[in-house]
Amino acid sequence: MDCWQQTHAARENPASVDQTSSYPGKLLLLKETRMSAEIIDGKAIAKEIQAEIKTLVANFVDETNCKPVLAAVLVGDDPASQVYVRNKERACKRVGIESQLHRMSADSTTEDVLQKVVSLNTNPEVNGILVQLPLPPEVDEQLVLDAVNPDKDVDAFHPTNVGLISQGRPRYLPCTPHGIVQMLFRSGVQTTGKRVCVIGRSDIVGKPMAMMLAQKNCALGSAMANATVTLCHSRTQGLAEIASSCDILIAAIGKPNFVTAEMIKPGAVVIDVGINRTEDGLVGDVDFEAASEVASKITPVPGGVGPLTVTMLLSNTLAAAQYQTEHSFGASAV
Repeated sequence: MDCWQQTHAARENPASVDQTSSYPGKLLLLKETRMSAEIIDGKAIAKEIQAEIKTLVANFVDETNCKPVLAAVLVGDDPASQVYVRNKERACKRVGIESQLHRMSADSTTEDVLQKVVSLNTNPEVNGILVQLPLPPEVDEQLVLDAVNPDKDVDAFHPTNVGLISQGRPRYLPCTPHGIVQMLFRSGVQTTGKRVCVIGRSDIVGKPMAMMLAQKNCALGSAMANATVTLCHSRTQGLAEIASSCDILIAAIGKPNFVTAEMIKPGAVVIDVGINRTEDGLVGDVDFEAASEVASKITPVPGGVGPLTVTMLLSNTLAAAQYQTEHSFGASAV
């Protein structure tokens, strides 16, 4: 059997390979099925973008004598939410955005939270409003989110903003999907013409991610749009087959190590949105070690998508301040 026959046999039946030999078929097989994925460093990318935002905020302050203001509403004592809000406060300080934290007790009613949102809606000093999720079960989450003024909705959860995104003319982009697009762009990954699998259909990540990538264009150019997107979920049949046929896989399903190496096309780019607490610590939705041997690029957990979510919130807050200044909403004097 010559080397080309050996190569074909290796592809068709890996078990038939003599692991002690050094013929080209073995080398090609290993090259095709094993690789060391490049780590997409979310912390480094977030730091780069925050430096850009800091400059833009300084320019805005120079031009308007007003500082962008982000108001966060935190209801209850959820430990993860408190950490997240604290990280946002620190990030705001780094780029020159003023942050406000409005704490409310865990026994607050829907009406209590609505009154707080209304007061922030009508406060001309506040540019962006963030209602930290999850809310206590007694509070009507959808009613509260819908009450946020769309012009101050820096999470882009309001139906008005979701509609604008679907039409390809967003006012603000949802933070996690926007962060993912930035990660791809700054890692040299284009989406135009690519097959993308998004696993998870949440209103926060999965649905807006699919809408954004399928658009004809975006602020970063048409190369970061025009994807053929398959949105998968818990009822999807043949999920592994679909996922393994795609050039980019975005996992946002909330199940630890759900995505295995067999679900990844060799050389694909893997974005892991999941953050799951296990006995072994924080893990993503992707089996990182196994996936790293198949993918060309991959995000770690932690240190991947998370820092970009906070960073794009800062970007939206600045955009809100600019929009409101242009439309005479007013802002906070320095």
